[in-house]
Amino acid sequence: MEGYAIPTKPVANKDSIVSGSQWRFTLINDIVLRYEWAEDGVFEDRPSTFALNREFPTPKFTVSDTDDQLEIRAGAFQVTYNKTRFDKYGLVVSFSNKNTLWGADWRYGETPQNLGGTARTLDEVDGRCELEPGILSRAGYSVLDDSNSMLFDFSGFAAPRRPGDRIDGYLFSYGYDYKAAMKAFFAISGKQPRLPRWALGNWWSRYYPYTDEEYLKLMDKFEAEKVPLSVAVIDMDWHQVHGDHIPHAGWTGYTWNKKLFKDPKAFTKALHDKKLKVTLNDHPHAGVHHHEDQYEAMAKDLGHDTSDKAPILFNPVDQKFMHSYLNTLHRSLENDGCDFWWIDWQQGPYSRVRGLDPLWLLNHYHFLDNEKQNGEGKAIIFSRFGGPGSHRYPVGFSGDSIMTWESLEFQPEFTATASNIGYGWWSHDIGGHMGGYRDDELATRWVQYGIFSPIMRLHSQMGLFTSKEPWLYRPEFAEVMQNFLRLRHRLIPYLYTMNCASSSNDEPVVQPLYWKFPKRDEAYGKPNQYYFGSELVVAPIVKPRDRRTNHGAVDVWVPPGRHVDIFTGTIYDGDRDIRMFRSIKNMPALAHEGSIIPLDADPAPNNGGESPENFEVLVVVGKNGRLKIEEELDENDKTDKGNYSESPILGYFQQSGRLYFEPKGKAWSIKFLSIMEVPKGFKVVSGIS
Repeated sequence: MEGYAIPTKPVANKDSIVSGSQWRFTLINDIVLRYEWAEDGVFEDRPSTFALNREFPTPKFTVSDTDDQLEIRAGAFQVTYNKTRFDKYGLVVSFSNKNTLWGADWRYGETPQNLGGTARTLDEVDGRCELEPGILSRAGYSVLDDSNSMLFDFSGFAAPRRPGDRIDGYLFSYGYDYKAAMKAFFAISGKQPRLPRWALGNWWSRYYPYTDEEYLKLMDKFEAEKVPLSVAVIDMDWHQVHGDHIPHAGWTGYTWNKKLFKDPKAFTKALHDKKLKVTLNDHPHAGVHHHEDQYEAMAKDLGHDTSDKAPILFNPVDQKFMHSYLNTLHRSLENDGCDFWWIDWQQGPYSRVRGLDPLWLLNHYHFLDNEKQNGEGKAIIFSRFGGPGSHRYPVGFSGDSIMTWESLEFQPEFTATASNIGYGWWSHDIGGHMGGYRDDELATRWVQYGIFSPIMRLHSQMGLFTSKEPWLYRPEFAEVMQNFLRLRHRLIPYLYTMNCASSSNDEPVVQPLYWKFPKRDEAYGKPNQYYFGSELVVAPIVKPRDRRTNHGAVDVWVPPGRHVDIFTGTIYDGDRDIRMFRSIKNMPALAHEGSIIPLDADPAPNNGGESPENFEVLVVVGKNGRLKIEEELDENDKTDKGNYSESPILGYFQQSGRLYFEPKGKAWSIKFLSIMEVPKGFKVVSGIS
């Protein structure tokens, strides 16, 4: 589709390919092998939703080829193949000592000890759900089956796979080097985009038929309580839902409900004036019917006959429809003040063309369209996970979760393992959407987890006891919720820096412990404990407190090296298991020696998450530390780096006891955790080399 193509390099270097009449092997790089079987001998060189790039320097390898056996010997693996349709007897890969943990061979079809990826949705999940596979496995190798994924033709539009008996897979062999495996994944599939800074603040969302006045009064109440927000989510009642003139169930709609929103542009302007971005909910499956404001304009685009008021059916596999869908239908609402779209597709992976998933098409083209409007590093959508490659279209909407402790207990693990398939930006219904039960402690612990999750979005349905305004809870819990919501905005300097690292360095904001400690069994035994950026290890409390002690508990593995809890100041010796107890006021958040954590110094930051003028920096002494604080630039301030710049650089040097930093016109306060007095000879020096 014109204007919506993405850069790809899907055709591998010919010197990296070994092929026969019905089979083809491509050595993508030193650790990734692509294997293909095609009954008709036609192989696939178009980009897939997973594999955008296959052109890489050819690794060293040798080939031994006889009439009935092929052997490929590379540095990390050796392929033995009998030249028949792939099965576990005929296609075997053995690995070097560096690239497998157990010395076992891989036989076609096996997927041992996979550590999990993520799932399409948590809709109506109460507790755990089954995870799709990820790239990482304790076996030291893994397989990604790309046989049924969607393709892109060379114009950039979606295309189905060719019919017939076909296999298209990728074998990753990495041993303990999990980060090398993930870098290979991102090299093939594309990097995570950088999110706009405002996306890292607090989002307000509720499935409730607010009027414009009610919604704005609610935003005023948040301001009065000094609880900052950055995104206003407007659920489906923004559009017409009920009435005899609507010829369907009402979930789909593109015409403002003027009974609730008398002047939509004035409403969105008022939100923008409060430094809030606006997203509207969209269930697109019913298409565009005659009562919609944009019906005639779309019909003109598409040459659609309106004489009998026939609906314009949703057809995402048609380029002409998608162009009008984005540039006429949605653009008109963006002109009303919608900044990005909540794409609420729930109808499964089926379209008029077999193999083309509407969710994929919606995510892909909505994100590219938003990027066209706003620029690189400023684009965002809000939608469900569509499979490998979905990391290119943040943010993920995990769906309608159930309000139970079991649901909360699963979400930290679910979020961390998603990084194993590169999906680093899940947004959950913090506090739960529906069902379950009202529990103030549960809601508070969920908010605490949400603050240390990729995207913090309060959400609920319209039930009387489900809304997530902090002041509706008992004072003991309300105060804690409000303090943590303020903390989220104080953390934005740290979060935006980690956001940039996720894009440029392939380091998702949330990572399982085993990404850093793959050889330690302890790192696999605490699935709800994770790295939150490079400086913090977080262990949310996800079970009710003990009624006798009034404290919640969580079992924590403190990684090697001393750590300091940023809330309590407690110092922990590393490489040990410990049960940590916390009151409702905090949770374990551990900073390692050498950590540098930049915060907004304002204890109650404003809406919007803008770069602060006053910084507070938490420093943990004991080892050297260094951090570049990334800052988002306004349109008029862009550099050759685009929308962000390297702002202050901070460095702490343990041996000399000196902290170096570049003020860059900001005000700074430095807080050394668990230091009772300034060490002798300690100096703060402006400027760093």
